[in-house]
Amino acid sequence: MFVDKIALILAIVGGLNWGSIGIFGFDLVAFAFGGSDSVISRVIYTLIGLAAVWCISLLFRDRDSDGDKA
Repeated sequence: MFVDKIALILAIVGGLNWGSIGIFGFDLVAFAFGGSDSVISRVIYTLIGLAAVWCISLLFRDRDSDGDKA
């Protein structure tokens, strides 16, 4: 499903951003979009948070229910 892939990409971006904050003390999203209090950064943080919540559903979804026969 397309939404699943977008959510997974956003969750990965969020995880990498948190990793860079933890290891280097550097917030890539804030740097790229004008600080952590800018509207664009807050929208991106919100989208990443929503994507992570969406990805929780991937843990409980039946693998064969969406047509993938892996």
